[in-house]
Amino acid sequence: MYRLGRKSKRVYRTLDPRLQVVVDELLRYVDVSLVYGFRDRETQNTLYENGRSKLRYPQSKHNRKPSLAVDLQPYPYPRNENDLRAALGYIAGLAMAIAARHGWTLRWGGDWNRNG
Repeated sequence: MYRLGRKSKRVYRTLDPRLQVVVDELLRYVDVSLVYGFRDRETQNTLYENGRSKLRYPQSKHNRKPSLAVDLQPYPYPRNENDLRAALGYIAGLAMAIAARHGWTLRWGGDWNRNG
């Protein structure tokens, strides 16, 4: 089983307990870094202005306490774009399957409208 690093543990503590369950179970299969859970006004609006988020504060699920969203990435981070896409798809599929097993629905940022 993989373990979260220091920064990822700080992010983890900001997450809704259901997302914590998903992360805990993900770590049985894959190593990840947690990038963002809760985002304050300044962080959210900066990400929006830089094109890294589609929503301004307070419309994002990241802007709730506890956070209803988590941004994560494979660890170590792949150097090649194709490897990154494959890893993200794998992680997203695992996370959605874990959530579904608990009766929860997740939306992956790589497929906002959930049309595959």
